[in-house]
Amino acid sequence: MPGKEEITNWFKSLQDNICVSLEAADGIGSFEEDAWDRPGGGGGRSRVIRNGKVIEKGGVNFSAVWGPTPEKVLQSFGLDQADFYATGVSIVLHPSNPFVPIIHMNVRYFEMSNGISWFGGGIDLTPHYVNPDDAIYFHQALKDTCDKHNPAYYPKFKEWADNYFYVQHRHETRGIGGIFFDHLKAEDGISMDDRWKFVQDVGNTFAPTYTHFMASNSSLPFGEREKNWQMLRRGRYVEFNLVLDRGTKFGLETDGRIESILMSLPPLAGWEYNHQPEAGTPEHETLLSLKKGINWLSS
Repeated sequence: MPGKEEITNWFKSLQDNICVSLEAADGIGSFEEDAWDRPGGGGGRSRVIRNGKVIEKGGVNFSAVWGPTPEKVLQSFGLDQADFYATGVSIVLHPSNPFVPIIHMNVRYFEMSNGISWFGGGIDLTPHYVNPDDAIYFHQALKDTCDKHNPAYYPKFKEWADNYFYVQHRHETRGIGGIFFDHLKAEDGISMDDRWKFVQDVGNTFAPTYTHFMASNSSLPFGEREKNWQMLRRGRYVEFNLVLDRGTKFGLETDGRIESILMSLPPLAGWEYNHQPEAGTPEHETLLSLKKGINWLSS
């Protein structure tokens, strides 16, 4: 397996390639870069795109941070005191058109000075309106990526995503899920080099998959009703990220840069007291699809 320097440089190139692909697909928006240093060690490159033709706000962040592992992190992972090194790419995109879904991806590597190391990450899709054809396309792309490495990956990591991206206080999933994995180590005949190749393929799946939705959905017509619903769904996204997301908590606990941590939040969101869509409406049908365990590839 390559060392942390080679892994770090690959993540930098992934950030570069994804930004180029997204700018080309958007046609108007461009990324602005904000390089930052972490006082305790390391830093990153935050790249934000705003007011594009398709993407209203999005971020493609790279970071590589290190130093003494905070006590809260040690406790949550059940680890002994040691220094840490963490690097990866994190992406969240909020489109203007309510029929283009929100997407999130994170791929990361974590190691400690005592020799412990692992990979983590995943991709999940959060449509404002669930379209079964889009869901099938998305999950098939992820299954194809997983199957290149291990046929057990997709069902295992899909279930993991269903459980992780679950808004407990709303009793609904954040979206239609995807794949999620963490603490991937060398075990069961799978080497760290195998894990690394898988993480690279997950990272490379992002751009062609999301630019497909940008091209196919961004010209669909919408009105005030759809925008209001989009604001409510963004509100649920905010609730998950601020209340439940482990990545947000890790960033805060390791004294990460707050602007980079909170770049995942949309530019505008809404909350309405006890909002209940009427039965039979597209909004109500979307809520019925926000459940664990849906097999989008069953047909």
